[in-house]
Amino acid sequence: MSENIALLSPRLANQIAAGEVVERPASVIKELLENSLDAGATRLEVDLDAGGVKRMMVRDNGKGIEKDDLHLALARHATSKIHALEDLEAVSTLGFRGEALASISSVARLTLTSSREETGKGWVVSAEGREMETQLAPAAHPRGTTVEVRDLFFNTPARRKFLRTEKTEFNRVDDTIKRLALSRFDVSISLRHNGKGVHNLRGGTSRAEKERRVAQLCGPAFMQNALHIEMERNGLRLWGWVAEPAFSRSQADLQFFYVNGRAIRDRVVSHAVRRAFADVLYHGRHPAFVLYLELDPASVDVNVHPTKHEVRFRDSRLVHDFLFGSLHRALADVRPGQRDENDVPEPQASGVAAGEFGGQERMPLSQAPTTATAQTSGQMGGGFAPSGGFGDRATPARIQQQMQGYGTLHQPYGGGVAEAPVVNPAQPAWNPGLPTEEAGESPPLGFAIAQLHGIYILAQNEQGMIVVDMHAAHERIVYEQMKTAHAAGGIQAQPLLVPVSLAVSEREADCFEESGEVFTALGFVLQRAGPETLMVRQVPSMLHGAPVEQLVRDVLADLLTEGSSDRIGNRINEVLSTMACHGSVRANRKLTIPEMNALLRDMERTERSGQCNHGRPTWTQVKLVDMDKWFLRGQ
Repeated sequence: MSENIALLSPRLANQIAAGEVVERPASVIKELLENSLDAGATRLEVDLDAGGVKRMMVRDNGKGIEKDDLHLALARHATSKIHALEDLEAVSTLGFRGEALASISSVARLTLTSSREETGKGWVVSAEGREMETQLAPAAHPRGTTVEVRDLFFNTPARRKFLRTEKTEFNRVDDTIKRLALSRFDVSISLRHNGKGVHNLRGGTSRAEKERRVAQLCGPAFMQNALHIEMERNGLRLWGWVAEPAFSRSQADLQFFYVNGRAIRDRVVSHAVRRAFADVLYHGRHPAFVLYLELDPASVDVNVHPTKHEVRFRDSRLVHDFLFGSLHRALADVRPGQRDENDVPEPQASGVAAGEFGGQERMPLSQAPTTATAQTSGQMGGGFAPSGGFGDRATPARIQQQMQGYGTLHQPYGGGVAEAPVVNPAQPAWNPGLPTEEAGESPPLGFAIAQLHGIYILAQNEQGMIVVDMHAAHERIVYEQMKTAHAAGGIQAQPLLVPVSLAVSEREADCFEESGEVFTALGFVLQRAGPETLMVRQVPSMLHGAPVEQLVRDVLADLLTEGSSDRIGNRINEVLSTMACHGSVRANRKLTIPEMNALLRDMERTERSGQCNHGRPTWTQVKLVDMDKWFLRGQ
């Protein structure tokens, strides 16, 4: 048997508690800054030495702490933020556990100086000794609070060994400050390290000021490629910035998501974002975003984890569908001409190189000039049959007509630059309602002037030159039309001549009975044939010949772990994508000028036309001012 039971000393108890919230200097900074924000601070100063291991100082201009409460500030289970169990159900502050200062003071030398007066009179408190007794003394201090932490883990050498190099620990602190700075645009924040200024972020509440800070912290390239979104429905509000799919990352290092101002990581959020980008992101790439979700505090539990990085939503399905729908719509609505780069603010210097955080790692970008729309109808030159305008009802007949029209373009030729046929201005190849060069109108993707190597369309618009990958662009057009037609016609099912019997666990069989409508809506007909047996009797026609057994098992696994599954829908989209790829215009096929212009107009109307079905960019803009620089014009 073990030794006799004995009460732990206050210091040892605090050191054990510190293991939950104090891992490294960044953990300390996070707790101190959150306390400052909860105190109403609008200005924060952070000063570090040796990455924070030797010294950390946080000063704020908050409301300060009363003299009589200072000794409680360093005590365990003491807080001003909750007073009853009911308060935990609607927490609106960042910190509330009442453990941070006590835990920090047990593993470092901590002094806290605070004042609630404008006269500069304040008090300083520290905790020392085995019993963590507090020492109080008068001190000069402006209104607000200063916390200084020295020699982190000086009395717990085993934990000090796990700290990394000074540079690594500082980068962790820097990342923590950046995440906090993105959550409170109204607060000014400065950071110094080893006596050198790193950040000096000014507070602001206007959209321009917010975007300026995002550009400072995430890099100007992010803001230049970001879409501003703002959606509200069913008591949920989502706003912020999401980068176009062409601006993607090799790692998930530029993803910031906040719930009621708190930076969090959550599986529901991650899954919704992945689904929204599934159809437009290149393989192995990650999206970039700075997003804010606001909802009733009673609808989310933030006390799931000691560090409060994780949350639990009361209605996770509602949140998931709202996030997915909002992002999916925002990405789908992006077409050439929908963004104006002149609205992007110039970042201010913050003491770091532009783009140091988030960087400028990206795929080629489809940058959009001005907005214009065009409707096309009738036959184009060479048998080209463009799709209907955006919003037209897509039908299998229309898709077949389009496929046949584009099909005339599939025969290869020798390559090189296509000769531009002469077009009679008096008899334009497109409808009179379309923008024309003669009328002085310029659509977003401009007008085609040539074809390069049988692969690229060269076009001229007001900003300069447009280069289009004709196969990638046409592939997206056909794919989107096929998806729309498929949805309009419903999912056609095909009975199996010989039903497939699946041996599953009883838990999986019960899950099927509870979520059978998921399979039914996607064209599957399953039946429970026993406690641990399912019978597949019907599958979607488009998935005939696919590994049905494995697909059903994967869907059941998703339903058990995530509560939802999009595997079947993804498989159907994969089939449609493959069909669209094979049905798209091939490289080395000579196009006429009217055919190229018709393709450009279709791109301007098609959702997600900036990327092909595999996430590759379909077009890019080369600005005239950049071309002038190539040849030193005006210099």
